[in-house]
Amino acid sequence: MSKTLVAFFSASGRTKKKAEEIAAELGADLYEIPPKVLYTKEDLNWMDKKSRSSVEMNDKTIRPELADKNANIDAYDKIVLGFPIWWYVAPTIINTFLESYDFVGKKIVLFATSGGSSFGNTVKELTPSAKGAEIVEGKIVNGKLTASEIKQIFE
Repeated sequence: MSKTLVAFFSASGRTKKKAEEIAAELGADLYEIPPKVLYTKEDLNWMDKKSRSSVEMNDKTIRPELADKNANIDAYDKIVLGFPIWWYVAPTIINTFLESYDFVGKKIVLFATSGGSSFGNTVKELTPSAKGAEIVEGKIVNGKLTASEIKQIFE
């Protein structure tokens, strides 16, 4: 039997809410990807080129530190991975998460929240960080998903 983990990073709480809905519907475990330093409203101001998120997204080599590395990835076959879309891709903390564990042989299905962007180059940019894993684009989740949509996309 396949075991699923819904892992997510949420800067404002919106992605967390969606992750909880997906995990509840799938009967999956839930793991929040914790930044060592939480993001403030000022950090997320994409209009400010000096804001933390802008600096991180302009330099793709930046890897924000995690507060812990307690996700028991070995216990799962599938990871449903959620995050907000920043500048048409996943925030670099997602690369930090993927580079912190062994995902060889795992299937990673992505979901994201977004103010209007698509996944863009997300799969391409995350693939080198999860060597040996299969990463697939799931869905941009802004509105309510039905139980059957969740199962169709993420099971």
